[in-house]
Amino acid sequence: MGVKPIGYYRNYSNYLENQSLYSVTRTWYVYRGVKRTKISLFIRICALLAETWLFSPQKVDPVRLAVDVGCGSGQSTHVLAAHFEKVVGTDISEAQIEAAKQAASFPNVTYHVCPAEELPFEDGSVDLITAFTAAHWFDMPRFMKEVDRVLKPHGCVALSTYTTDFSMHYKDCSERLTEIFTETRDLLLKYSDEKVNLVIAEYKEVFESVPFPDKKRVTQIFDKIPMSVSGVIGLFQSFSMYQAFLRSDPEAAKSLLQKTEQRFLETMGVCSNETQVEIGIRSACVLGCKGP
Repeated sequence: MGVKPIGYYRNYSNYLENQSLYSVTRTWYVYRGVKRTKISLFIRICALLAETWLFSPQKVDPVRLAVDVGCGSGQSTHVLAAHFEKVVGTDISEAQIEAAKQAASFPNVTYHVCPAEELPFEDGSVDLITAFTAAHWFDMPRFMKEVDRVLKPHGCVALSTYTTDFSMHYKDCSERLTEIFTETRDLLLKYSDEKVNLVIAEYKEVFESVPFPDKKRVTQIFDKIPMSVSGVIGLFQSFSMYQAFLRSDPEAAKSLLQKTEQRFLETMGVCSNETQVEIGIRSACVLGCKGP
């Protein structure tokens, strides 16, 4: 039967339970644990949108064009492609866009190099604007002006991020593993950019900047992601504050993660860093719907 476009589904449970949707997420499963977390969060956000706005009585036009801003290498852009007639990923980095173009994709996906604050779309032409773990890097006032300009009446914006609230689960040592994870995270936070404060505040300021009265902020989106211990280290490596630490003191940064991995393995009583654990992730999302 194939994957239905998002407009096919008429309620929250129907949307989540559709087997085709899950088959798509399995297709893009895990690069060191990081890719799966984006896709899982994408499903939650789409469900929230579906439940709240996309199928409201006022929404009579098909949901055709989705724009993934700050798309990076296209992880979440790929998944959007299965549910919209056309998807465009944008990013300020030429290297990231080139990587996205080189990856396997769908024929309805295109990519553009551009700032989030200067989107290459006509006024009132976009149904959905998303940004996954990227919006805190934007110039928020300018970006929101663009969101208001390009969205159609009743169009939606969904801006989401992982919070800094992580947990780690393995047999009877979950509490100790979470403590070790938190200690390493707290050390890395010392190297965070001021933009990361928006994440620490769980997008409260992002919510306040949305120019539409019809909006909500959801901070209790929980998920557990299966991941190897090496994948957990890869997750740390994906953090912007780790990259800042790495630039500042490469040897100390590498040593920190080596020691963290060793502490994980010793606590678990295993030798292989391919041993599977679960990472508990709490995400925050800001949703807004433009009026008529």
